[in-house]
Amino acid sequence: MAAKSTLMLVLVAASAMLAESATCGTSSESGGCHDRKESLKLKFIAIASILAASMIGVSLPLVMQAVPALGPDRDAFVIVKAFASGVILATGYMHVMPDSFDDLMSECLPENPWRKFPFTTFVAMLSAIATLMVDSFAMSLYKKHNISRFGVTGGKADGDVVAVVENGGTNLDGEKKEQLIRYRVVAQVLELGIVVHSVVIGLSMGTSDNVCTIRPLIAALCFHQMFEGMGLGGCILQAEFGMKLKAIMVFFFSVTTPFGIALGIGLSNVYSPDSPTALIVVGLLNASSAGLLNYMALVDLLGADFLGPRLQASMKLQGWAYVAVFLGAGLMALMAKWA
Repeated sequence: MAAKSTLMLVLVAASAMLAESATCGTSSESGGCHDRKESLKLKFIAIASILAASMIGVSLPLVMQAVPALGPDRDAFVIVKAFASGVILATGYMHVMPDSFDDLMSECLPENPWRKFPFTTFVAMLSAIATLMVDSFAMSLYKKHNISRFGVTGGKADGDVVAVVENGGTNLDGEKKEQLIRYRVVAQVLELGIVVHSVVIGLSMGTSDNVCTIRPLIAALCFHQMFEGMGLGGCILQAEFGMKLKAIMVFFFSVTTPFGIALGIGLSNVYSPDSPTALIVVGLLNASSAGLLNYMALVDLLGADFLGPRLQASMKLQGWAYVAVFLGAGLMALMAKWA
């Protein structure tokens, strides 16, 4: 599964960062804000509160399904999903990408090539294209599988479905199957991008002893994880996964940031966020995550919903959905002041 592979990738990257102990500039922590004992208490509070916020956020859309007025076929669900999509969009542009710029343009790295070329935007661009490729190839493979499966059984009804799938899915069962495939691809690719960023930001908090930074960061990350989780939870709900896979995806989303914090606590004595290796690895991971999140938010979430038949059929609902997008993106952008 994508989430498991991502966690392994981050662990390997962390091991690589430990191999280099050279530090630069701001590694020496001094002043009234740096308190190792107090920061450790705050980190344990952060693990518990962020875990709870993440679980509530990603589980809320799944629970909403049991309430008829809040089901995925209702206007309220569309507006909540639009709000959460705005949060995900702002996460990519206002949080992840600036962090990557800070890392890859750091004075701790050689001027050539790191400050001679915009690696952050270059990697984000490649990541967005790679996400499009995953989207496209996954849909093609699923379609090919469905055509092959229907073709074996034969029969008039199956032949109709084959024709529908071959034509891109415009009516009958073919349209529903293609839409379901789309939702499943979106949910898994979106979780991949979120997991990468969540582990990295957790690692940053776990290695920090700056209580002045950690205190507001806890509240900001709780907000971030709750509403980002709502966006992911909505995608998981629409994908109609089995109960086991839903539980796995909810689990991985919920534990990634707390896991990153715990990993940072464990590595705090040997890991320096200002070492050149750490700056490069974290900067490139953030740039990749930014490109993925920005593509997913604009194309697979906002673009698919606002250009789809549901919102196109109602200008009023479309207007409220735009308000929700701006509200979600605006609040998440405001969080950049603290996180």
